[in-house]
Amino acid sequence: MAEINIQRKKSSPSPWLLVLLALAVLGLIAYYFLRSDTGAPVAPATPATSTSTPVSEAETEAIARATPPPADGSGRAAIADMAAEEAPATADELTSFATAEATAPDYGRRGLRLLSATLADLADRSDLRDPAVSEKRNDLTSAISRLDEANASLKPGLIAVTALMQAMQQKAYPDLEEPVSELTEQARQLSGRQTAADQAPLQAFFTKAAAVVRAISEPAA
Repeated sequence: MAEINIQRKKSSPSPWLLVLLALAVLGLIAYYFLRSDTGAPVAPATPATSTSTPVSEAETEAIARATPPPADGSGRAAIADMAAEEAPATADELTSFATAEATAPDYGRRGLRLLSATLADLADRSDLRDPAVSEKRNDLTSAISRLDEANASLKPGLIAVTALMQAMQQKAYPDLEEPVSELTEQARQLSGRQTAADQAPLQAFFTKAAAVVRAISEPAA
């Protein structure tokens, strides 16, 4: 009797196994590429280059001139403060002011500022440096600083001026004792106002003060 050879049919692989294998391969590929991107060095950001053109001094000045002053008037106040400051004057300039500017409405205040600036400058001389001179100079600076107050009297400044002159005279000018004493008495008699009636006494005071300044401007004997 003949034998019949029976062979079993090989089973095909499951389709789900193929799907899982494909997903595994895709996962490995994705992991490789993501790992490569993470390890790549990051280039530093290049700072932006400014394209603005520097402003020249001439342009800055033109802008400043074209800029209106502050609305609160602080710009005008600063200009007024600078204008109120007086530079030291010579004896001739003080004499000319005392004579030619006597009718000016601000004659007393400006004359006092001019005289104070001149005396403060003289007080810096090496031969006039003295504790008493420095003290009177500081007192004069304090008195002058109050001139801008409303209804401020000139009298504190006038008396402080003569006090500084007296300290200088006692330091190095004994021959000026009499004229400085007379000037001190004049300052005490002045009202400190700037009315028409005070114009002539103020002019006499500033004229005599200019003569004292002329003497103090010369080196001490």
